[in-house]
Amino acid sequence: MQNTAREAPPANPLVPLGRQAKEAAQLLAAADTTAKNAALAAIAEGLRAQANFILQANARDCEAAEKSGAAAASLDRLRLTAERIEAIAAGVEAIAALPDPVGRLLGETVRPNGLRIEKRAVPLGVVGVIFESRPNVAVDAAALCLKAGNACILRGGSESWHSVLALTGIVQRALSGAGLPEAAVQTLPGKDRALVGALLQLDGFVDVIVPRGGKSLIERVRTESRIPVFSHLDGICHTYIDSGADPDRAVALTVNAKMRRPGICGATECLLLHRAIVDTTGTDVMRALIETGCEVRAPAELCARVPGARLAAECDYGHEFLAPVIAVAVVNDVHEAVRFINTNGSQHTDAIVTEDTMVADYFLAHVNSAIAMHNASTQFADGGEFGKGAEIGIATGKLHARGPVGLEELTTHQYRVFGNGQTRT
Repeated sequence: MQNTAREAPPANPLVPLGRQAKEAAQLLAAADTTAKNAALAAIAEGLRAQANFILQANARDCEAAEKSGAAAASLDRLRLTAERIEAIAAGVEAIAALPDPVGRLLGETVRPNGLRIEKRAVPLGVVGVIFESRPNVAVDAAALCLKAGNACILRGGSESWHSVLALTGIVQRALSGAGLPEAAVQTLPGKDRALVGALLQLDGFVDVIVPRGGKSLIERVRTESRIPVFSHLDGICHTYIDSGADPDRAVALTVNAKMRRPGICGATECLLLHRAIVDTTGTDVMRALIETGCEVRAPAELCARVPGARLAAECDYGHEFLAPVIAVAVVNDVHEAVRFINTNGSQHTDAIVTEDTMVADYFLAHVNSAIAMHNASTQFADGGEFGKGAEIGIATGKLHARGPVGLEELTTHQYRVFGNGQTRT
């Protein structure tokens, strides 16, 4: 007789970690602002005091990455410096200075039967953060989750292993010193990629997953996760220079948007030029990019105008270079620019450069992006620049969180109903 009994599924090795995180989240949800801010202050102090220790750990990661042939942009994202550690510490202090998002009154109504209904902000619970390369994300995520009353489970890329361990150790000691549970911030116990899959199946303990990384990571998370995901897709950002753009402003903004830090998700990857300014502002912008060391890939008509420009391939559009490379295309008007962006972009950040407010208004209203900008560099797509202190990522989806994921996005809400004996008939 055939045995039809089902085999029990293998036990998830992360259940103990998930259970600890959930218990810590319950304690954090009830923690007062003073305790949370004390922990944040201790984190900032620890980062500064242990800067040399952090840099030594980061040097090990960078050396291994260089030996493995990592690209320059990847090394830039991975590398920490004294200045970057100071910026991380300052970001933690900025989060401490922000109002506590937990308990905010989001709405209130009184029903005809006398019931008073409040809508209050409450923590999400446990946040799983999966990220690549940039070790600062560990501290940004931990600090934001802490202030919003959430526990977090962090999984940094294997290339940043030593850096992330050094940083999270400082965070955990700060939590303990402030009387808060160390388990509020945990990392996965190894580099094995199978642990990522285990985290994505930990739906009984983790409330939301935030992935930050390349397309393959995002696709894996969206495919395998049994937990809701704040999607952070590619940073395929566009800058469109309209016929009404100020020429000097167009040059300065585009060079900054591409070349300030080419390896970040807010870097412009595609430049759109209105046909009317191809021979004037457009060529000036392309020349300026080339002069700063950017490889410009453009249609033949532009290559003929600008020495040093290379012929673009179809695959250059809708591509995230994360390097000093930019694709250029020509459009006839703002309507075509919007269609191009909505077709080829990733709904991350897109900008228009123009002095024509009517054209700008059309662009902002119709471009399908989490962040739409007028006369500003796309490199401002950052939670710190938005006054959030830091960010866990830029959410490109449309449910709950969109744009920089900061304190408010790391809360949900609870309805609280107050009565005086009402019964329903």
